[in-house]
Amino acid sequence: MIIIKLRGGLGNQLFQYGLGRNLALEHKTDLKLDIEWFTDIPDRQFELNNFTSVAKIATPLEIRKLRNSFSKRAKNILKPYNQRTVVKERFFHFDPAILEVGPDVYLDGYWQSAKYFTKSAPLIQKELTVKIDPIGRNRLLLSQIQNTKAVSLHVRRGDYVANSHTNQFHGTCSLEYYRAAVSFIAYKLKQPHFYIFSDDPLWTKKNLKLKYPTTYVTHNSNAPCEDLRLMSHCQHFIIANSTFSWWGAWLSSFHDKHVIAPKEWFHNQANDDKDLVPADWIRL
Repeated sequence: MIIIKLRGGLGNQLFQYGLGRNLALEHKTDLKLDIEWFTDIPDRQFELNNFTSVAKIATPLEIRKLRNSFSKRAKNILKPYNQRTVVKERFFHFDPAILEVGPDVYLDGYWQSAKYFTKSAPLIQKELTVKIDPIGRNRLLLSQIQNTKAVSLHVRRGDYVANSHTNQFHGTCSLEYYRAAVSFIAYKLKQPHFYIFSDDPLWTKKNLKLKYPTTYVTHNSNAPCEDLRLMSHCQHFIIANSTFSWWGAWLSSFHDKHVIAPKEWFHNQANDDKDLVPADWIRL
């Protein structure tokens, strides 16, 4: 079986699922999810159970068989990288050796590139559909989005601002970036309607003033899958340096979409992000 360690927020979990599912399809085997990480992280939740994904939860015994046996760990480090039963991510950019691992492997990493699941992309897009139909305000917003020239704009602050270590690593997108991106979209479209998603809506409303029709989506703080669904039905995207809005744009099936992404994804530029942002997205 393929076991993949899940960690992080929804965007990270989706990247991990993408690689795991692609490998499971290649090897015609099961994908299992190790969700132990969430036990000790109260501000993060396992989110993939909200989607029609096909992976099952790995049992402690299944995880131990691949990961924790002393004899397996000793033998593992002597094998070529892509023949190990425990494979840890070596660097941030796309690693083609990962696509050559065997059918019985435990994967530990973030795997933030669509190149890890290019062959399976259409199926993965289909599987990452929210199980339950939208209701109430989400149903109304979805209808509005589908009947306007909807532009999803995401402002990520939260721990990027509050946590000094996270801020030093990620940084935040500047107001100048958002203004330039809005100007680009407004030049390309007539009558755009901006749907703004943020984990800091008060700051965003105060500091990001748009002269175009704007709707702030603020009611799904405890249901990120609902915001992701709304995002993915927009036609165009201004994303933050965030895997969450990355997935909102990637899951969109609108063929002529414009996706604007920040040129600087990480404040710490030691990470090579060349494989994170698809080549047809625009970086400002």
